[in-house]
Amino acid sequence: MSLAKGKFGIVFSKSPVMKAGLAGVMAHNFPEYEVAYCDSKDEMTSLPLGRAVVAIIDISGDYVNPRVTLEQYYLLLRQHRHIHWIFLVPRPLYPLAVELLMSPESTLLSDIEPIEGVLKAVSAGSSQYAERISQCLLTPEPLKVDEAYEPRVVLTLSERKVLRLLGKGWGINQIAMLLKKSNKTVSAQKNSAMRRLSLHGNAEMYAWINSTQGIRELNLISAYGDSEEWIKISQEDILLS
Repeated sequence: MSLAKGKFGIVFSKSPVMKAGLAGVMAHNFPEYEVAYCDSKDEMTSLPLGRAVVAIIDISGDYVNPRVTLEQYYLLLRQHRHIHWIFLVPRPLYPLAVELLMSPESTLLSDIEPIEGVLKAVSAGSSQYAERISQCLLTPEPLKVDEAYEPRVVLTLSERKVLRLLGKGWGINQIAMLLKKSNKTVSAQKNSAMRRLSLHGNAEMYAWINSTQGIRELNLISAYGDSEEWIKISQEDILLS
């Protein structure tokens, strides 16, 4: 595809490694593009978006509150339909990205997309014949052997609440105040959960909380936002923070 001179593009990523990699791709393969690189959404919105014809947005690091982040991109997409938006999406956020970011002006690629996929997306632009969703995202992720036989942990709701709040950085005193329980009760629920998980000491507990299994069990990262059992706690988090 022949590209015209003087095109303006935007590359956004919070990861220095990803940003440097995309910079190399654009400089080597699309030298006719003037490209602005940024690592904050405020910096991006201060750019002359009216000039841009392509924006490559890496959302692989946006796990804290993904729905809010993707809704911000949704508003930008609606406001600037002349831009071809290429979103680099981690697999856990794929369902949410389809819900909020899928449009005739956008392309969804995997955050581990082969370089050929990025080149193809930039070259194709927003043509109606361009591939809108990468096969890397459409192909089911193979189940790892160790995950296939990973036993399901059975924790009580109270134990899950305590571990989840510990994983979010809360202390025993803060958790007790939030849940309207005594420090002794919260500590007992923490210790009970550790016994069920066969964990010995805080180091093992935090390692489990931050493991793939712990994140899934405690709903610490969710592409769909908090599940019903956490909605009340999340609202109280905001009031007390």
